[in-house]
Amino acid sequence: MKFSLFIHMERVSAEDEQKQLYDEMIALCRIADEGGMHAIWTGEHHGMNFTIAPNPLLNLVDLARRTRNVRLGTGTVIAPFWHPIRLAGEAAMADIIMDGRLDLGIARGAYTFEYERMMPGLDAWNAGGRMRELIPAVRNLWAGDYAHDGQYWQFPNTTSSPKPLQQPGPPIWVAARDPNSHDFAVSNGCNVQVTPLHLGDEEVVSLMERFNAACAAHPEVARPKIMVLRHAYVADSEADAQLAAEEINRFYCYFGAWFKNERPVSQGLIQELTTEEIAAHPFYSAAAMRKNQIIGEPDEVIGRIKSYEALGYDEFSFWIDTGMSFARKKASLERLIRDVMPAFA
Repeated sequence: MKFSLFIHMERVSAEDEQKQLYDEMIALCRIADEGGMHAIWTGEHHGMNFTIAPNPLLNLVDLARRTRNVRLGTGTVIAPFWHPIRLAGEAAMADIIMDGRLDLGIARGAYTFEYERMMPGLDAWNAGGRMRELIPAVRNLWAGDYAHDGQYWQFPNTTSSPKPLQQPGPPIWVAARDPNSHDFAVSNGCNVQVTPLHLGDEEVVSLMERFNAACAAHPEVARPKIMVLRHAYVADSEADAQLAAEEINRFYCYFGAWFKNERPVSQGLIQELTTEEIAAHPFYSAAAMRKNQIIGEPDEVIGRIKSYEALGYDEFSFWIDTGMSFARKKASLERLIRDVMPAFA
């Protein structure tokens, strides 16, 4: 089992200074690199101060000069917002600058808020279609002399400029949930990223079952890697774990509010949730987070992640965006590195 860090600049209040948030993100990434984690992942979002990430390649290029060993991954770029020629060339240039450390994660996107602003009229079906058309096109552009006549893009004979340092190209990961996405990823030789979000370990099992079914349907393809992304907190006591559950519950209430796209947004910030609204959420609660997310003292965290390893997951990605203070994130990450990861050496 490999360990990675999944991180954005995270902002729920106008009082949070953005440069400070970036500096804190870099500090956590340096801890991950120096602590022997396998990779750092950061994603793409637009117009949302909840997760500030307009272009993950910019962040990763900066991280390449501030870290030594970690792989640097997009977790993820949003396929509909990229032309294949642009993504192929910019990812290749990033791979050169990163000395061949790039992993390219791609997703269809999830927020209606972003679709409305970046590509009005886009729905989930066509977003998925664009992802399935984009990935083979990018690979063919890396190979060179490729013309494309698809449903969403058309262009004459073109070669990615530049070509990536890694050949035939950086590893591609697909964010998958439904069986069709798993089947597409596996059939195209892509690695798979999954997240159970707020759900319990039964969803972790189900996601692996979907992946295994796709692998069984394509025996001609070498089994790709699969990574599970999950919120976690390594606590120093049960009281500390309970506090983390409350903080992560608040994060998910904001996550859900952004997803529903019903609350007013001003200056990129969603209208603040009240304590009463958080307490009244129909299925998010601190108790559910304590049970479902990987929260606890080191022995409990080790046991949970060991169960994921036994299911066949290759990588556990520690989703550190939680609404916690920098100090609490840092302490949890340091405990993960010191007290949890050695059990998987």
